[in-house]
Amino acid sequence: MTEPPERHEFQAEVRELLDLMIHSLYSHKDIFLRELISNASDALDKIRFEALSRPDLAAGELTITLEIDPAARTLTVHDNGIGMGRAEVVENLGTIARSGTREFLRAIREAKAAAAPELIGQFGVGFYASFMVADRITVVTRRAGTEEATRWESTGDGSYTLGASERPAAGTTVTLHLKPQDEEDGLNDYTQTRVLKDIVKRYSDFVTYPIRLQGETLNSMKAIWARDKDAVTEDEHREFYKHVSHDWNDPLEHVSVHMEGSFEARALLYIPSKAPFDLHDRAGGQRGLSLYVKRVFIMDDWRELLPPHLRFVRGVVSSDDLPLNVSREILQKNRQIQAIRKYLVRRLLAAFKEMKEQRADRYRTLWAEFGAVLKEGLLGLEEEPDRLLELVLAASTDGPALTSLGEYVGRMKSGQPAIYYLTAASREAAERSPHLEAVRARGYEVLFFLDPIDELWLRMRREFEGKPLTSVSQGGVDLGSGEDGKKEDSVPEEVGERFKALLLALRVALQDEIKDVRLSARLTSSPACLVGEPGDLSAHIEDLLRRSGRDVPQAKRVLEVNPSHPLLMRLVAFHAAHPDDERFRCYAELLHGQAILAEGGTLSDPAAFSRRLAELLVEATAER
Repeated sequence: MTEPPERHEFQAEVRELLDLMIHSLYSHKDIFLRELISNASDALDKIRFEALSRPDLAAGELTITLEIDPAARTLTVHDNGIGMGRAEVVENLGTIARSGTREFLRAIREAKAAAAPELIGQFGVGFYASFMVADRITVVTRRAGTEEATRWESTGDGSYTLGASERPAAGTTVTLHLKPQDEEDGLNDYTQTRVLKDIVKRYSDFVTYPIRLQGETLNSMKAIWARDKDAVTEDEHREFYKHVSHDWNDPLEHVSVHMEGSFEARALLYIPSKAPFDLHDRAGGQRGLSLYVKRVFIMDDWRELLPPHLRFVRGVVSSDDLPLNVSREILQKNRQIQAIRKYLVRRLLAAFKEMKEQRADRYRTLWAEFGAVLKEGLLGLEEEPDRLLELVLAASTDGPALTSLGEYVGRMKSGQPAIYYLTAASREAAERSPHLEAVRARGYEVLFFLDPIDELWLRMRREFEGKPLTSVSQGGVDLGSGEDGKKEDSVPEEVGERFKALLLALRVALQDEIKDVRLSARLTSSPACLVGEPGDLSAHIEDLLRRSGRDVPQAKRVLEVNPSHPLLMRLVAFHAAHPDDERFRCYAELLHGQAILAEGGTLSDPAAFSRRLAELLVEATAER
């Protein structure tokens, strides 16, 4: 006797999400069928691959079959693919957008109606788009190599039922109990053959398996990547990209690749226009490049075909010269795969460079979405780090727009020895930094690097066109020489002698917090700043580490003081007159605190500390 199905409640966020999907903002409801067909195609890819090592799983011709029942108002999608076991059903259908549910809900609440379809693609909830057209969805599935089938059903009311079922062979059947036709709401009659033919032709014509309805094959099954690139229209590219990526947005660019020589391979690569929510999650289920050998699906994992800093690229790589029994372990060692990988990296970087030079607006979109990921390649652990420098964009003191290193070098002043930069949490924090004072006084431009990854690759002493990238927050910055040939960041000897006693007293008072105290020629308006030595972590990266839960003690830095600042002149006079005054340590710590806050950019008015310290010194002098 068959046991009754179990009822399971969705979590609160999932119930809210289903309600949004059912009473949705989305106008393109036809796309639900593309999502179901793409899922079926994935299932056929997987069983085809597993059957290479397990011939007993071979299921004859692999097909996707559509079945309509106008009287019952149902549309059914059958496939004879890999299927799912009970646990897989719970994992894949019982949870929506797994780790991204909360983020998806937050984004959809904040989005306008026009942005809603983009969010579906970013968060991978395409299956649930079927609730836009159906009152109830039933899934019957059987995992290849097993005898048991599982039935999943939901009306989108915040719960689903799960129970045992029967299916004569492996695969999955999805049955939609359709809502009434409503043209005003964009609901077509999906029991009409004409409607289904139009949707399949528009969205799924390039699926590599036959999609059949009443015995008729609806799709061409042409391998778009094998056709001449001039013979493929932009509409075809858009729909093929959405099929392979499960993204609802149009791609930003596409790149056709044809490798010839000792072996042949073709690739069709797409650059998304929107970053997925889990882009920075290396362990996330991201869809990268699909590898086909002799039209047999092998894998869709970016880790073997592209380096991590290009993991956002989508598309297909196809070759007839690779062995069909390629495994993930063999892929890591296969020389042809490694050659394909290197060629794809070079081709993509060349395409990015061309986009930057000829379609600047599109490139700025790419950089806004994926620039932080691209810069991971500058860590020197992957291919082509030097060519990546040509692609870098950064904010600058030259103006509001982002600029490239090449444009920066073209604007450099005569005699400027380096490309100057500053890392910070935001442009506003960078603009307030006292480290800019000396370079601004000399009319030099400074780049602002604001992504956490910048703190890592910039520590590797990179050069561009012979000019070193130099942080203005480091000690001993070379600002070039003046007309007299002297270093412009040097302090006259007589000034150093006048401040000698004060510097010694500050070293003693602050010995637990700082490495050293010295005079600075880089400051023009601030009384003091903290500078790092080569190899030191910056205040920005220390703050990032603390926010991630790391126990990072405050690093000792060098305190540089401005000998021409009125505050320091008063401090010199106070110490000279009252060298043993117990308040000196308090004043020293206040000066150090001002420098810390100014460096971190967390104080809207760093000068407030300077004013307060000056007031205290005036009061102390008056008392004496």
